[in-house]
Amino acid sequence: MLAADAWLDSSLYEFWQTAGRGYTRYQDFMSRFHVSGIKRLFVEVLSDAFSFAAIGVVLVVALALPAFDIIDRGAFNKAEDYSVVFLDRYGTEIGRRGIRSDDSVALDQMPDYLIKATLATEDRRFYEHFGIDVVGTLRAVATNAQGERGTQGGSSITQQLAKNLFLSSERTINRKIVEAFLAVWLEWHYSKDQILKLYFDRAYMGGGNFGVTAASEYYFGKRVQDISLAEAAMLAGLFKAPGNYAPHVDLAAARGRANLVLTNLVASGFLTEGQVTAARRHPASAIDRTADINSPNYFLDYAFEEAKLLIEANNAPGNNFQVRTTIDTTLQSYAEEAVNSVIREQGEQYRVEQGSMVVTDTEGAIRAMVGGTDYAKSQFNRAIVSTRQPGSAYKAFVYAEAFEQLGLTPSDPITDRPVCIGDWCPQNYGRNYKGTVSLQSAFAQSLNTVPVTLSIKTGRDPIAALSHRMGLRAEYPVTRSLALGVASVSVIDMTSSYAVFANHGLKTPAYGITRLTTLNDQVIWEHDIEAPKERVLSEQTVAYMNQMFRAVVTGGTGTRAQIEGVPTLGKSGTTTSYRDAWFCGFTGNFVAAVWFGNDDYRPTNNLTGGTLPAIAWQKFMAYAHTNVEVQPVFGIDFEMPETIIADATDEEVEEVVQRPPSLKPAAARKLLDLAGRLETTLANARPVTDTASASTPVATTGL
Repeated sequence: MLAADAWLDSSLYEFWQTAGRGYTRYQDFMSRFHVSGIKRLFVEVLSDAFSFAAIGVVLVVALALPAFDIIDRGAFNKAEDYSVVFLDRYGTEIGRRGIRSDDSVALDQMPDYLIKATLATEDRRFYEHFGIDVVGTLRAVATNAQGERGTQGGSSITQQLAKNLFLSSERTINRKIVEAFLAVWLEWHYSKDQILKLYFDRAYMGGGNFGVTAASEYYFGKRVQDISLAEAAMLAGLFKAPGNYAPHVDLAAARGRANLVLTNLVASGFLTEGQVTAARRHPASAIDRTADINSPNYFLDYAFEEAKLLIEANNAPGNNFQVRTTIDTTLQSYAEEAVNSVIREQGEQYRVEQGSMVVTDTEGAIRAMVGGTDYAKSQFNRAIVSTRQPGSAYKAFVYAEAFEQLGLTPSDPITDRPVCIGDWCPQNYGRNYKGTVSLQSAFAQSLNTVPVTLSIKTGRDPIAALSHRMGLRAEYPVTRSLALGVASVSVIDMTSSYAVFANHGLKTPAYGITRLTTLNDQVIWEHDIEAPKERVLSEQTVAYMNQMFRAVVTGGTGTRAQIEGVPTLGKSGTTTSYRDAWFCGFTGNFVAAVWFGNDDYRPTNNLTGGTLPAIAWQKFMAYAHTNVEVQPVFGIDFEMPETIIADATDEEVEEVVQRPPSLKPAAARKLLDLAGRLETTLANARPVTDTASASTPVATTGL
C-alpha cells in the first residue's frame, strides 16, 4: 500500500511538472507572435478582415446555391417562349406575337463595325476579363457617384448573357451574386467568341425581336450582313434599354443613342472620327411599322396565350409557329367602329369611357374581339380578363332553368308582386308592379321580382350550375341576388353562353384558333369541327327562350337592337348604380355580347343596357348582315319579304344592295317606288341574281 501510494504521488508530481514545462514552452513560442505598439493595430485590423472575409465567402456561397441548381438543370431560358405568326380566317397575315429570332448568321459574317460598336458601348474589356469586369464595374460606380449619365454599365457582356439565359430581370443583390457565378461558369465552358455570338442572338432588341439578325430585318428590312455603320450603331444602342431607344417607337431617341455609340467607337480607339463622320451626318431610318398598331391586337394577345397552351400541350418542336385563326378582319373593323363611335358620340353624356365586344358565329368561332377603346393606351383586355356583373342579362339562365325544371311556357302567367328572401326585397326598375303577366312579358320588360320568384322555385344552385355548363367559367358565390345577375362574368363567356341559344341548345364555347403548324407547315394541332357537342338545353327550352329574346327586341328593353330585315334576339342588362351595362344577343348568323362601363367602377350617368350597348350591338349587326344570306333562328317565325324587284335596272339594284344597313330606309323607299310598277310588269319581272341569292336581297336592303 505504501509503495502504491508513493508511485501515485510521484506520477502526479511528474505529470504536473511536465505540463508546466510544456506550457512554458508554448508561452515561449507564442511570445514570438506578440505585437505591441502601432504594429498591434495593423494586426487586429487584418485579423478582423480575414474573419469578415471568411463570413462573406460562406454567405456568398450560400446565396450562390441557386446558381448551382440552375447549372445542374443545364437548360437555357426560352427566348420569351415562342414566335407565332397569326393568319385570319382567310389565310392573310394579321400580326405576330412572341419573339422574332434568327441565329443563323455566324459571328464572322456579321459586320466588324457592329461587333466593335457593341464592345465599345457594352464591354470594352470583354476579351480581357474572366466574366466579371472588375475595372469596368469600379469605373461605372465612380461615374454614377459623380452623377454622370454614361453609356456604359457595370455588367459585362458575359453577365448580361447569364441574365438572359438563366435569370429573370429582377434587380436584387441575390440575383447579382447568382449572375456573377453564372458569368464565371460561362467563361469556363464557352470561348469568348461563343459567348459573344450567344449575346448577339439572345439579347432583346425591342419590338418583339431577339437578336441582332431579327432586329436588323424588322427595323431596317435588311440582312444583318448588309447594314450600314449608322444602322449598326443604332442596333448597338438597343442592348441596354430597347424600350426607350427602339426606332419604330422613338426615332429621335434612337438616333441620339446611336450618336453616343459612335462617340464610344472613337473613344475606345476602334474607329477614328473621320470614319464615323458620314454615319453622324446620315443617321439611320427605320421601316414604318404603323400597320402593326392597326392589327386586331386584343384578339392577338388572347390568341397568343391560347397558342402557347396548345404548343405546350402537344409538345411542339421548336419555337416558331404559324396559327390560323377565326378572326374576320372586316367584321373586326365593324366591331371596333361600333364600340368606338358610340363612346365617341355619347360617352361623355353617359359618363362612360370603356366598352368591349366579342362576336362569334353560331358555332363559336370568334369573328371579332374588342377589348377596349384604344390598345395603344391600355392593353388590358376587357373582353377576356375583366369580369363584371351582367345584371339582367343573367336572367336568361334563370328562365332557361325554369323551363327545363318546371315545364313552364312563355305564355304561362305569373304574378309580379313584392317578394323577399329574408330581409332582402328586390324591386323593379320602375319601382312598381305589373300584377299578373306572362313569363314572356316579364322577361321582355326585365321585371326583377319574377326571376327571383322562379329562383326560389328552382333553387339557386341549379341556376348557377346551368350557367357554368352553358359557358360561364369564372366562379362566383351563389347568393340571394343571383337571379338579378350578381355574379362575375366575362364578355367572351357571355357570348359563349348565348351561343347555346343560337345553336339549338348545344354547348358552344368560343374559340379563336383553327390550325397550328410549324413554319414548314407541319401540322401540330387542328380544330375538329366535326367533334360532337354536349347538349345543354332541350330544343323545346331553346325555342321558348328564343321567343322571349325576340320579344325583348320587338317590344321590350332592347328595341334599339332591331335591324330591318334581320331576325334579332337578345337581352339587356344593367347593374346597381349603373356601373355596368350589357346587351347580349344573336341572329341566325352571329352571336355578340357588348359591355360598357368604367375601369375604376365609377357609376355612369344612368346608362342602361338598352341604350348604348344595344346601339353598338345594332350597329355592328347591321354592318355584319350587309350582303350576306340571313339565316333563320330556331323557334322564330320570321317572314322574309318578297325577293323580286320589278322594272329596275342592274345599276339601280346594285346601288341599293350595296348600301350599308344604316341607309336602309332610303333604300327601301327607292325600291318601293321601283316596285310600284310591279302589277303592270309582273310578266316581265326577273329575279335578282347578280348580287345575292334569291333569299337575301330583302335582308340586305331593308325592304
